[in-house]
Amino acid sequence: MGVLHSLSGTMAISETSLRDVALMSIEQINEQGGVLGRRLEPVVMDPGSNWPRYAEQARELLQRHNVDVVFGCWTSVSRKAVLPVFEELNGLLFYPVQYEGEEFSENIFYTGAAPNQQSIPAVEYLMSDEGGGASRFYLLGTDYVFPRTTNQILRAYLNANGVSDDNIREVYTPFGHSDFQSIVSEIRSFSQGGPTAVVNTVNGDANVAFYQELANQGISALDVPVMAMSVGEEELRGMDTATLEGHLAAWNYFMSVESSANDAFVETWFDYVERNSLPGGSNRVTNDPMEATYIGMQMWAQAVEQAGTTDVDEVRVAMRGQCVNAPSGHRICMDEENHHLHKPVLIGEIRGDGQFDVVWETEGPIRAENWSPYLNNGE
Repeated sequence: MGVLHSLSGTMAISETSLRDVALMSIEQINEQGGVLGRRLEPVVMDPGSNWPRYAEQARELLQRHNVDVVFGCWTSVSRKAVLPVFEELNGLLFYPVQYEGEEFSENIFYTGAAPNQQSIPAVEYLMSDEGGGASRFYLLGTDYVFPRTTNQILRAYLNANGVSDDNIREVYTPFGHSDFQSIVSEIRSFSQGGPTAVVNTVNGDANVAFYQELANQGISALDVPVMAMSVGEEELRGMDTATLEGHLAAWNYFMSVESSANDAFVETWFDYVERNSLPGGSNRVTNDPMEATYIGMQMWAQAVEQAGTTDVDEVRVAMRGQCVNAPSGHRICMDEENHHLHKPVLIGEIRGDGQFDVVWETEGPIRAENWSPYLNNGE
């Protein structure tokens, strides 16, 4: 089994824990007898937040190490870098992070959220009375495909719901950006025109600098709430969360979810952290992409058992309709057609301890729309 996550560079803040939970899941499956009576063997790669390197290492995993499946990537640019490799060599990738949609591949199973399972409900919440009744939106993102396509979808959605382009500002920064002083000043000025919210699609360690600058300039969630798409419990570990209380994030799982399945997941995680002396120790957390990784591994193991083989073509068929009782407390199933999970949507409010209070959620899992109705994609 290939594990392809950046353990160095700007994305290490997010991806290291996905490596760790993947190894935990492999250990757990092996303790239960493995798959088809055989132990799973992880092959771990570190592409170092270098997008072409993801493709090189994906090819190495498939051709040199002959892995049966790969769990990996975070950013959409890394996923798009490896996609042609998996299609050329007929490999299988499980991708565990929310993304912009507008994609389907027979060689990828998408266990993170599509836009209708994250960004659209997040903006709906911000526009609601409960969410503060925002009428102006500052769309701040890292300059690559996920933020740009997500914001294209959100702009079209906002326009369709009566928000003019005059009330939308769209700003992008490079990966690893660290100077947000002028951007936060502009957010303050922009917010003078009416109730304003920031939709944050900044990725990686640049979030530490962004939220710190919000605090430096005294902008609180009561002034301008920030709704994050890529900031969860793991990213908050590197921030002064006392200044972030009340800001928001949209995910499909939070560590604070109350369910027996989550209790077991968190307990297993902390046991793994302690036994392996992982950095951070008792301060480590679980988060949405970790749950998505865990779900994907459980489903893959079930599909292999059902197919009686690790052959990609047969496992692909067996994956249709696979279900697991997920830590979110829901029974999560793989769609029969589009390679995406049916997932619940949760809005969380940051607490001073770095956890989230769930302030809104769907009644249950909703089907992913990997092709947005708000774009003219021809699908």
